[in-house]
Amino acid sequence: MSTRAAPMTVRKTISVTCSVDGAFTTFTEAIATWWPLGTHSVGEERAETAAFEGRVGGRIYEIWDDGTECDWGNVLAWEPPRRVVYSWQPNPESPAPTEAEVRFVADGDATRVEVEHRGWERLGDRAAEAYESYDSGWDVVLAAYAGKASEA
Repeated sequence: MSTRAAPMTVRKTISVTCSVDGAFTTFTEAIATWWPLGTHSVGEERAETAAFEGRVGGRIYEIWDDGTECDWGNVLAWEPPRRVVYSWQPNPESPAPTEAEVRFVADGDATRVEVEHRGWERLGDRAAEAYESYDSGWDVVLAAYAGKASEA
């Protein structure tokens, strides 16, 4: 008999006061209008904007003031306006990417946005620390997103 530990998964759910289409579009196409680059970017003060290429294989990346592009991940599943899945590896020195899935579900006059960020075990010795950091980091990111999505 063997025992297997459950994989670490960050799960977050928020409600935004807009349509499913508006929530999806804000999260993806309008990422540059809400992503907290000052605290959640590779380039920190050099980061000027972010981009999300809406298609399977599309890149998610930040652009610095000198034009440098730093990849964050790649789109793995693109199902507008209900679901997007992407790899996540903003640190190129990380041993492997994690994976984030974001689902958009109609909930009356609002949209429930469900985030599942998984694959931390791929990071080996760095897994627990990265998991903890992202567990709280998603709260900051989703708060910024919710503010913008409510305008959609």
